[in-house]
Amino acid sequence: MILKSLSKYRDAGLLLLRILIGLSFLAHGLPKLMEGPDLWIKLGKSMQFVGVGAYPIFWGLMAALSEAVGGFLMLIGFAFRPACLFLFSTMVVATTMHFHTTPGSFLDKWEVASHATELGSLFLSLLLIGPGKFSVDGE
Repeated sequence: MILKSLSKYRDAGLLLLRILIGLSFLAHGLPKLMEGPDLWIKLGKSMQFVGVGAYPIFWGLMAALSEAVGGFLMLIGFAFRPACLFLFSTMVVATTMHFHTTPGSFLDKWEVASHATELGSLFLSLLLIGPGKFSVDGE
């Protein structure tokens, strides 16, 4: 009964989640964005694990932009759903790359890939839920 009354704080909870995850991804993405083409190529080569081998510099830049700009957009709640879609896509590629490059058993691979999988699940869920009323989108 008491816990059910917390549902009135749904939008505040979404705001807190958006701020914390947005800041985290902004902090992860900005260094990747600022590092430049050498890192973008390395990041972009992860696309080969989903069947795309061409233009690694482009795909690496897109991953860095997804994290940096997507993190900022999540933080303020603007273009929230497109940002979640890009971040989800980035986590799908990261998960796939970890499963292909980690040696050992499925559990060994899962131990490395689980973080990206969990974040991908979060972004897919937020894509469906929306940013809440305390956002620029104001949903």
